[in-house]
Amino acid sequence: MPAQTITSPDDPRIGDYRALTDVELRTRWEPPNGLFIAEGELVIERALRAGYRMRSALVDEKRAGQLTGLPADAPLYTAPPALLESITGFHVHRGILASFHRRPLPAMGELLAGARRLAVLEGLNTHTNLGALFRSAAALGIDAVVLSPNCADPLYRRAVRVSMGEVFAIPYAKSDDWPGTLRAIREAGFTLLAMTPAPDAVALRSLDEKQRERPALLLGAEGPGLTREALAASDVRVVIPMFNGVDSLNVATAAAVAFYELGAGDRA
Repeated sequence: MPAQTITSPDDPRIGDYRALTDVELRTRWEPPNGLFIAEGELVIERALRAGYRMRSALVDEKRAGQLTGLPADAPLYTAPPALLESITGFHVHRGILASFHRRPLPAMGELLAGARRLAVLEGLNTHTNLGALFRSAAALGIDAVVLSPNCADPLYRRAVRVSMGEVFAIPYAKSDDWPGTLRAIREAGFTLLAMTPAPDAVALRSLDEKQRERPALLLGAEGPGLTREALAASDVRVVIPMFNGVDSLNVATAAAVAFYELGAGDRA
């Protein structure tokens, strides 16, 4: 489709891209309207490969002629860098943004039935941590992610960007019954492993074969950690042993270490 030039930040055709740095506004706008924003060619390519349907693309006018592989039925809008910044609220240094249609999330039962290893996230509301965690999950053998109702949106632009588009590679579902979903996970045959620095936590490496067979790693937000209800619902409390008096890691880093440990047997 021929590129269409944008000359005003108020152009109604680029409503999907306004104020991308305003988290509250975007949270109210994107999920209810069934869309999300992807940034950069690599992430956009991965969204397309995963089967997400593009609504439109907004591109730095200098790059319009360099792009290939975009869907012919999605409008391509171009604008100079200063106007792009005025529209979005930040310097679009990757030169391209695209708006995509969301897809319905799988039912929780369907998600659990198709997985062997789970990441279960409670109250994880930082988009950078969420994106990094999804990237590690994709790389280190996690089959699916379960989100508590108060987790951040994996398809928020920053989470998508930090994950390098790996949020599209890992199926996930959001619970509407917490902590009831934790009971459902156990009933589906998973061993619920709660990451915590509590004194009764055991080292991840000490888990036996049965506990590793279908692990569901439960991770909480930095600071408050897991709620008492989540800890009570778990089968085993686990910890990553540390040195030099350090008592915790960034949640995305801790998740990566734990994912590797839980999947190490498959790579031996």
